[in-house]
Amino acid sequence: MQHSPGFVAIVETVLDRVTHVSIAQYQENDAWQLLDVREDHEWLLGHLPQAKHLGRGIIERDIEKRFPDKEQALLLYCGGGYRSSLAAYNLQLMGYTNVGSLTGGYSAWVQQQLPIVQD
Repeated sequence: MQHSPGFVAIVETVLDRVTHVSIAQYQENDAWQLLDVREDHEWLLGHLPQAKHLGRGIIERDIEKRFPDKEQALLLYCGGGYRSSLAAYNLQLMGYTNVGSLTGGYSAWVQQQLPIVQD
């Protein structure tokens, strides 16, 4: 996807402040709770196994209700990693201490032909 220059500029300000986790690292560590931050229509087309859905538009509003333990390991993903990086950064600002973004997101997962769930 081609992102607008302003969006890319915002993302670039937080990339080095967020932990990035590769698919291999995620597969080696079952402590992560996977969170899909994509839009509802993206989620319905397919998502990673074991993922929970909290869209980018509501994650900051609803995260504390769904995941009150701010030390829980949360690994966020989106289509390619930009939205999840922004969301992970905001969760850190909210006091979450173990948050990451899945490198390459859903697109990288699909490219590696890993299983997806379709509702």
